[in-house]
Amino acid sequence: AAEAAAQVSQALARPLSLLQEPDCGRAARLRALENIRAELQGRPLPGAVLQEVFAARLLRPLSRCLAGDAAERCRELALELLRHGLSHGERPCEALPVLLPSLVQRLCPPPGPEPSEELRLGLVQLLSLLLQRCGAFMAPYLGDITRVLQVTLLDHYAEVRRESCRCAVACARAMPEHFHMQSESLIKPLMQTISHQHYRVRVDVIQATGAVIQFGNGKSVDDVLSHLAQRLFDEIPKVRHAVTTVIGEWLLHLRDRYSYFHKLIPLLLGSFNDEIPENTKLAWTYWEKIGLQWEKENEEDLKDKMNFSVSPSHYPKGETRPGLGCRELVSRNLSKILPGLCNDITDWVEGTRIKASQLLYTLLLHAEDHITQHMELLLRTLYQACSDAESEVVKNSVKAAELIGTFVSPKVSLKLITSAFGQTPKASCVMVLAAVIRGSPKEILQPHVTQLGSTLSQAGVCQRSEEVFYMEQLLYCVQALIEVCQEDCKESSLQLMKVLVAIMAVPSSQDLKEKVEKTMSSLAEVQQLESVHCLYQQHIVQLMAWVSVSCEGWTSYSPEVLQFEVIATHSGPVIGEALNDFILILETCLQPNRDPQMRLKLFTVLSQLFQKASETVNSQGLFPSYLETVIKDILAPNLQWHAGRTAAAIRATAVLCLWALIHCEMLSPKEILKVKDELMPQIVASMDEDSKITRLMACRIVDVFLKVCGRQFDADEFKNTYTEVLKRLDDASCDVRLAAAHTLANWFKCLKDSDVKSSMEGHVEFLYQQLLIHLDDPDENLQKAVLEVLKEGSVLYPDLLVREIEGVVHKHQTPVYCNQLLHHIQSAKESA
Repeated sequence: AAEAAAQVSQALARPLSLLQEPDCGRAARLRALENIRAELQGRPLPGAVLQEVFAARLLRPLSRCLAGDAAERCRELALELLRHGLSHGERPCEALPVLLPSLVQRLCPPPGPEPSEELRLGLVQLLSLLLQRCGAFMAPYLGDITRVLQVTLLDHYAEVRRESCRCAVACARAMPEHFHMQSESLIKPLMQTISHQHYRVRVDVIQATGAVIQFGNGKSVDDVLSHLAQRLFDEIPKVRHAVTTVIGEWLLHLRDRYSYFHKLIPLLLGSFNDEIPENTKLAWTYWEKIGLQWEKENEEDLKDKMNFSVSPSHYPKGETRPGLGCRELVSRNLSKILPGLCNDITDWVEGTRIKASQLLYTLLLHAEDHITQHMELLLRTLYQACSDAESEVVKNSVKAAELIGTFVSPKVSLKLITSAFGQTPKASCVMVLAAVIRGSPKEILQPHVTQLGSTLSQAGVCQRSEEVFYMEQLLYCVQALIEVCQEDCKESSLQLMKVLVAIMAVPSSQDLKEKVEKTMSSLAEVQQLESVHCLYQQHIVQLMAWVSVSCEGWTSYSPEVLQFEVIATHSGPVIGEALNDFILILETCLQPNRDPQMRLKLFTVLSQLFQKASETVNSQGLFPSYLETVIKDILAPNLQWHAGRTAAAIRATAVLCLWALIHCEMLSPKEILKVKDELMPQIVASMDEDSKITRLMACRIVDVFLKVCGRQFDADEFKNTYTEVLKRLDDASCDVRLAAAHTLANWFKCLKDSDVKSSMEGHVEFLYQQLLIHLDDPDENLQKAVLEVLKEGSVLYPDLLVREIEGVVHKHQTPVYCNQLLHHIQSAKESA
């Protein structure tokens, strides 16, 4: 070996001599280096030979060339030769005293770092090679190494940063006994690089951080946690994978890990909801190992729980119960984790809120009944989170609230939640309550059903707001109670009905109303009732009493008005069983001195019911006994004229109600005779209303009154009636004009058999004259209708009518109708 080394040394003598000459030019130095490379790499040399030559002849000149040669190519060749010598030599550690100062000089200012990116990368790779081959022998130079790494970790060239990270890992692993003294100096440059734009750099930095802290000073954990937490939001899965791996390793192997459990556990559990299954699986794998390790380390403390623990009978569907060690770790650290987590759930950054809400669910799943001691903080947080604009946060928070129902006694949770209702209940409070109910086991919730029903049916809860979102959450509460408690809801059925009626009464979308109807059906079903109508039948008396308590003070803004409408219109035939309360409420609220808008609403409801009277108010055949009250105390007072559009609308609905009573034949001839004197003047006056439908209905009602009791009219009644009806022949509406014509025909029939006929001749003459004018109406249908009226009226004074016809026939554009009328009168005389 010595002989071979001597031969190689002799071959290298000339190029080495040339290389060391002070005035040697760049080209000469380059040729010398190339000759050295050819000699070393041109033939295979044993390690011992190479080591001898490298240490004795090459190391110093090559190190000087690397540190100070002005030519980049020369430095590059020197680096290559040094790498070759260190890789193949048997004792690379001997080069450290000479080579490391050159590396420091070339990489650390002053005088300044190597300008070539590729050479800087090569120099850091050379340092990595030294660490790899020399290991703990580099301990005396640890200060120089960390000084170099502090610079290269911030290098502009991404590959230099990556190699520096790998070098930091190698350094930490090579000399753990000494590394902790210098490890803190690397934390700052690592954290400055952790958000680098290249994801591969970020991955390498995270891995380097893990090794630097694990083998160095554990106190640096606090300095890096926030940075690692941010990397859990990184859009690149490999970066998140690296964070999970580092945190998992720390939780398993960090010397001071017990001091940092409460800080590290949230980061690892945060990966449970990673969108990449591989990352989620990795986090679970680490977590199971950590739990088992902690169980083993604390076996004595956990002996009783390990031997006597019982699995809960009620557990969230689709979830696997974590191991005892995992549960205990979370339970014992929950008091330290929750405050910060609850703060993050209300953070201004959307991603942070989502991540925090996901983590909250995971923590509560582990903590189980240990949640109880943190209820106040949890509920405050959930109330805020459930009102978040981001749906994902709300979804996760609702799932977390369901776990409260699963693991916390309702005696505790419901007391705290319902106490919040004592103030102004928000939609988020109701949402949390619904989730807690959904998550609760039936047998545990059962004793609290009545209390829940009473709370939800309080006016301050179910009538607090007309906001649709709030009412939706209230509905979900009822749905959850029915779904969980099933037949046990019977004891609070009335209270739940009140809530459902209150929700139905709020002006909202059809979709919400359909949901309420479906919920009512469910409530009936769990009580084994055939239909919703049976449910109303079960509670109609109490519901009427409930809404009528404050009816003397109702206005158009009172929620009870809408609730009364819901009960009346949705109970179907059942309302016919509660007529006493129903009519009493109407009589109280429909007096002329009450709020006009409210009266209008109630009259609209009444008209709807009267249109299907046999299926609603008269389903039991009892309504006729209340007719006199309805007409004299409710309808008649509201038919009186008052100024204003609302008053006109009230009169219109009152007229519609009266027509509905007549049309469905509930107002019999006998009843009409009783109310004729009171109603007839007001109905006649209604024919002059602005509303077309009111005028039309009034004409039809007068027509019916004439048929029933027209023969008992006195002269003034006949006069007042025809005067108003005749005006309607000039109405803008064709329907009203035809109805008026039909009414006049009945007027003539009634007068024919009346005792006052003789005193009405002058009025009949005037009526003949006016009707003959309308025989020329542009509307052919009205012409025919008037012709029929005149035929009916011709029976009274035929000669008078003939004179009137002869007086105007020459003026008519269509004399054919006049001729037909004359022919009719002549035929009547002949037949008589």
